[in-house]
Amino acid sequence: MSDAETTDSEVPVVYLHDVGRRYKQGESTLTILEGAKLALWAGQSVALVAPSGSGKSTLLHIAGLLEHPDEGEVYLMGTATSTLSDLQRTMLRRTDVGFVYQSHRLLPEFTAIENVMMPQMVSGLSRAEASSRAEEILAYLGLKDRLTHRPAELSGGEQQRVAIARAVANAPRILFADEPTGNLDPHTAEHVFGALTQLVKATRVAMLIATHNMELAGRMDRRVSLREGQVVELD
Repeated sequence: MSDAETTDSEVPVVYLHDVGRRYKQGESTLTILEGAKLALWAGQSVALVAPSGSGKSTLLHIAGLLEHPDEGEVYLMGTATSTLSDLQRTMLRRTDVGFVYQSHRLLPEFTAIENVMMPQMVSGLSRAEASSRAEEILAYLGLKDRLTHRPAELSGGEQQRVAIARAVANAPRILFADEPTGNLDPHTAEHVFGALTQLVKATRVAMLIATHNMELAGRMDRRVSLREGQVVELD
């Protein structure tokens, strides 16, 4: 990874090098990414702002190892991922990657604390350990009194904060968020955004958020966009 930029001798948490992605549409080919490069650093929040259909979700999925690029390389903590098996990629996602979506995707039959416990128990923690950590994270996000409520009993902002807690439950190195405040009113969006940025600073997780909210994007450490399949830095 000699051509990846470094800061203070650190290695980027995620580094995309010359990533390309195309999709077949009948007889034609749609190019989404071409020669895309992006470095994400620990403790840094980055906003990805671009029009709908420009490839924001594709970029997030490739960087988060949910999708394979057609060419190029995705490095996670300095390790090339193109030669990893599906099981190895799954294990990396489980331990080092967190996702928050526009829709909270909570399991409706389980309580807030149970939703946050699940990824931890899948990763091998005991029920007691998972419960203790889930309660700690939810309390940090202002949900101490909502632990035993099911998603239907929570407001939209509370549901999204539970989703954030679930995403960081396994202490990931990188957090991806795809329009996490898109379904929320401005006041609630502000609260959720504050929770996200607070967690980034407290845990030094790297965060990439795809968003249309330019006001929120302007308060993040960096802003990038997609133009002709490449990642460009914004002022």
